[in-house]
Amino acid sequence: MDRFLFLTLDGLSRGAVYAAFALSLVLIWRAARIVNFAQGAMAVAAAYVAYSVSTATGSYWLGFLAALVAGLLLGALVDVAVMRFVDHRSPLNPVIVALGLVLLIQAVLGMLYGNEFRPVGTPFDRGALTVGGLALLSPYDLFVFLAVAVVVVALAWTFTRTAVGLRMRAAAFAPEVSRLLGVNVGGMLTLGWALASGVGALAGMLVIPTELGLHPHAMDLVFVSAFTAAVVGGLDSPPGAVVGGLVVGLLLSYVSGYAGGDVTSLAVLGLLLAVLLVRPGGLFAPVTARRV
Repeated sequence: MDRFLFLTLDGLSRGAVYAAFALSLVLIWRAARIVNFAQGAMAVAAAYVAYSVSTATGSYWLGFLAALVAGLLLGALVDVAVMRFVDHRSPLNPVIVALGLVLLIQAVLGMLYGNEFRPVGTPFDRGALTVGGLALLSPYDLFVFLAVAVVVVALAWTFTRTAVGLRMRAAAFAPEVSRLLGVNVGGMLTLGWALASGVGALAGMLVIPTELGLHPHAMDLVFVSAFTAAVVGGLDSPPGAVVGGLVVGLLLSYVSGYAGGDVTSLAVLGLLLAVLLVRPGGLFAPVTARRV
């Protein structure tokens, strides 16, 4: 029972990070109808900015803030300098460009920083707190939960309670009508890219210290898990991304704890395949009538 509780808490902690990263994928999909396969590489680039700033100043929090700012700017730059010039008549074109961005970003990071793993510190202790001899969450796990919760609440408030959020939603779902109503659709799209990249940078800063360390390919496996979480919840559903992230985190924790870490990748791919076969739109996708 103690082992099951520990694996559950550990899975929820990991799942919170996957939820944040899946949320960044959902933001891009809702804004531009693009699955941004470069999201992981962009998050690593922001993490390297944090590494450089922290190394130069000795302050983790300055590096953390620099990563978030770098993520916002990189997302806006990718939209303005790259994605805006892609022919979107074929859905495959943005995918190919995003995959090209992955190779470009990883190559540049490798040339600038090398391909060795670099240790990344955390602002709080990662040792589990014990209550009555039972190991529970660590202070760092609590920080992860708090950071992800703040992001989810802030995004929900932005998209439902602010004029900017309403303009972003309108620009995503009805761009032609939005232009006629005076909405700067291009600006809203760039803002969506910036927010998604910023959330991805946050997820990268939270998860990289728990992995082997900082590396140009540090987010590759995380991207697979987060993409699975987004598909499980539904690419059109921000709440689904959160639920999907927690589900994937629990799955990985249980599988690694009871069956070994060698089969965790198979478990994630099996979950992805099952959802695509049973409910391709995701668990939180609206039910639509089919014409016959």
